[in-house]
This record gives sequence, C-alpha cells and structure tokens, in this order.
Amino acid sequence: MINATILSVFSLSGLNDMTTKHRVTLFSFTLLCYSVILLVNGALIVIIILEAKLHEPMYIFLCNLCINSLYGTSAFYPKFLFDLLSNTHIISYTGCLLQVFVIYSYISSDFSVLALMAYDRYMAICRPLEYHSVMTKHRVMLLVFFSRLVPLLCQTIVMVMTSKLELCGLHIEKLYCENWSILKLSCNSVTTNNIVGFIVIFLYFGHAFLIYCCFYLVAHVLTTPLHSRTC
Repeated sequence: MINATILSVFSLSGLNDMTTKHRVTLFSFTLLCYSVILLVNGALIVIIILEAKLHEPMYIFLCNLCINSLYGTSAFYPKFLFDLLSNTHIISYTGCLLQVFVIYSYISSDFSVLALMAYDRYMAICRPLEYHSVMTKHRVMLLVFFSRLVPLLCQTIVMVMTSKLELCGLHIEKLYCENWSILKLSCNSVTTNNIVGFIVIFLYFGHAFLIYCCFYLVAHVLTTPLHSRTC
C-alpha cells in the first residue's frame, strides 16, 4: 500500500508512439492555439477595462469569462507543450493535484459565469423595466465574486478529500491529471469521494438548466409578436 503523503510523481501515458513521431508538428499547432487563446482573451480584457462604455454587466461578465479562460488553459497547455518535447512524461504529486484543481474550478466557474450572462440577458430582454434596479454595480460585483468563490470552495473540498487517499499506483492513463484517474488508483473505497463529486456535478447541471431556461425564454420573446410578448 502506498501512502499519498510519500508520493513524489505520477507518470502520464496519454502520448503514444504515433504522437511522438509528429511531436514537432503537434507542438507548433498547440503553441499556435495557446498563443491565440492568450492574445484574444488578453485583448478582450484590456479593451473592456479601458473602454468606459463597456463597463456594463454583460461586458463585465464577459471579461470575467476571458480571465477564467486564461486561468484554466494555464493548467493544461504549458505542461502539454513541455511533454511534447520531453521523453519522460511525469508530473509531481502536488502538481497533479494543482492541475486537477485548476481545470475543474475553471470548468465550474465557466458554468457559473455563463449562467450569470444568461440571467443578465433574460432580465434585459424579458424584464427591461426592472433591469437597472436588479443588475446594479454592487450586485454585479457580488455575483462575479461568488461565481468564482463557490467553484473554488467546491473544488477545494474535492481536492482535500482526494489528497487524503492512500494510492496503490502511480500511473495515469491520460494526457493530464484528472480526479477520476486518481480515484481509480486508491487502495481503499472512494464512495464518499464519488458522492461529493456527484453532488458538485448535479450543482452545475443546475447551472446548465438555468442557462437553457433563460435562453428559451429570451428566444420565445424575440420570436413572439410585439403586442403579445410575455416571459
């Protein structure tokens, strides 16, 4: 039995022989993709911050989405680019947990911000007279804060539980670390971890349902004749 507290590295096996034969080509395309992500998101963030006319709820949420994109991609692309040029594909135990935390909190935050954007469009189109009284600057800042805080808290709980597991293996059959792959290496039952994981998943399925409902109502209003519009 291997205790998690003495683990040093995990090995990753997502890259096969075919991948390594074309590593230079893959590296070039991946670097280009990452550069575009950095450039586009960085440009949008700077434009929204500098342009006072864009200091509206929708653009603030969009800026937060761009910041989250930079945060999330930083957990995957640099390590993947390094692995493409390396003959050994390993990651430290701490680095693996950190990668899982960043990727999962990034995905969760994306759902939260998209839900806010959907709600903002619903209020603007279906409740225009109430919009400015509901979406005040103070409330928008609180919504942005909690859209980042709640995913971070959820993933902190998940990662703390994962870090306490005793593992019987060091090999992850992925390009990157993910929580389910680590749980499969556990020597003991992971029922509690799975329950907490499913609770978090259902929470963000609720976000997806909210997004669908908001856009359904908005689409209904936009496709309904003006004299008979209701939300």
